[in-house]
Amino acid sequence: MKWCTLASALLSAAGLTEARQSLQHVGRKSPILPRSPQHAFTDHHLAPRQSSKPKFANSNTTSYAVNGTGIPDVDFDVGESYSGLLSITEDLNAAEKLFFWFFPSTNKAAEKEITIWLNGGPGCSSLEGLIQENGPFIWQYGTYKPVPNPWSWHHLTNIVYIEQPVGTGFATGNATITDEEELAKQFLGFWKNFMDLFALQGSYAGMYCPYIASAMLDAKDETYYNVSGMLIYDPSIGEDPVQTSAVVVPFAGYYANLMPFNNSFSAAIHEQHQSCGFANYTAKYLHSGAFSNECSDLFNAVFEAQFSLNPCFDIYQVATTCPLLYDVLGFPGSIDYQPVGTQPYFNRTDVKKAIHAPMETTWTSCAAKPVFAGKGGDQSEPSSFRKVPQVIDATQNVIIGHGLLDMVLIANGTLLTIQNMTWGGQLGFQSAPRDPFYVPYHSLSLADDINEKGVDPTRLATMAAAGRGLTYVTVDLSGHMIPQYAPSAAFRHLEVLLGRVESLSSVKAFTTEPDYPQVEAKSLGNGTGPSMVDVSAGGKGKGVTRRAMRRRRCL
Repeated sequence: MKWCTLASALLSAAGLTEARQSLQHVGRKSPILPRSPQHAFTDHHLAPRQSSKPKFANSNTTSYAVNGTGIPDVDFDVGESYSGLLSITEDLNAAEKLFFWFFPSTNKAAEKEITIWLNGGPGCSSLEGLIQENGPFIWQYGTYKPVPNPWSWHHLTNIVYIEQPVGTGFATGNATITDEEELAKQFLGFWKNFMDLFALQGSYAGMYCPYIASAMLDAKDETYYNVSGMLIYDPSIGEDPVQTSAVVVPFAGYYANLMPFNNSFSAAIHEQHQSCGFANYTAKYLHSGAFSNECSDLFNAVFEAQFSLNPCFDIYQVATTCPLLYDVLGFPGSIDYQPVGTQPYFNRTDVKKAIHAPMETTWTSCAAKPVFAGKGGDQSEPSSFRKVPQVIDATQNVIIGHGLLDMVLIANGTLLTIQNMTWGGQLGFQSAPRDPFYVPYHSLSLADDINEKGVDPTRLATMAAAGRGLTYVTVDLSGHMIPQYAPSAAFRHLEVLLGRVESLSSVKAFTTEPDYPQVEAKSLGNGTGPSMVDVSAGGKGKGVTRRAMRRRRCL
């Protein structure tokens, strides 16, 4: 059996119909046709979960079984799942344990395949991804309660959300690791125990994901660690100045309508962009070198200045404005915001009890204490130097996705890092990313029918088609967490990673709705997102703390 490791959803489409505001207050009628009632949607997406026979119930897993109808505030059955603590060593009673929540899939194509979801940080909980990105139920910022997620990844594959390393979320024990190599070794110990617990030996699994996937490949043990691919969203894979300061001024120029700096500040940062050599750097794509502290701080200067213009600025999605929405995880965007009298969902006693979490642990979205021991934190080299290329060459199946509204890690900084990376015997991509990425029509599409003239309004974004085993894809109108902001796009990414669809330019329907009509390939044209050249030129018009970079995703 194969297995696949991945790390990193827009508001659930379940709520789109009910939440859409009427145009009556401005004397107009909504052009959108009425949608199906939400109860019909719920019945459609939950029926398979409620009627399926448990796949992994046995005497060993009983103590981990979660009551699908007993999850607090979730008023529907999420189906079969298992959660709890599991040791990182052969000693199952050791203090060092990681916390997991495992959701089996009812999709027949999944068989024993399993996808691992890891949030980044370091030290941020993967339960973030579960409840606000691609889990069976989602509870988005500012919404009343959890709702079913039609884009849950368990509709495609078995998926497990793991809180790691030690010190993250409900994971117990003392932080002793100093780098990603040691982190990966601990994870492999946990994974072997997980595979034994659920009898998944021989199945498949993506700075966490490359190191973990690399360690699994190095183990040369297909019984437990048969990696078949990796998907990383908005990743920190390169040198920090390259992914931030080198590209932040063109980013601010391109989105000048969202970051309307005055003329003097805009002129100052553009002058520094030139004097630091960043303009030449981005124009040539291929340049490596150290930057002065002044140049490295350019990113922070832009970030801090933005708060004087928009006090609710969200570095993870730069189109966000006030009001600041309440987040049940206690972390809405760039600002910690926990109203008096509330607490994070996963720190509630009733929730801990329902998912077998340690009652004495105070859960936080990201660890309050460092998860890497020592004063210097993580001592690992950027994963693009060796680990990412190793996984690409070994699996020929790596996808790096990036939301174009993300500023905590900027898309062109990631692309510059890729262009400095060698895999498959060559440096970088050999052509600019221009191929279209097609997100299929589906039963929740706003357009009820495909336009008779062949005009396709669905989502397109620039991407570099698979080059020697690597695909780079950007997503328009998405922030840092692509499955949260663009769930249907992320669903398609996973289909390609799992081998259910041949490429991101395919116009085939979603495999979960194979008969839904689609457009013809010839109507796609080019992708729509800004290219490297577009953003390097940057608008010259009007023109952080590292803690703000804590929610990186990878699979």
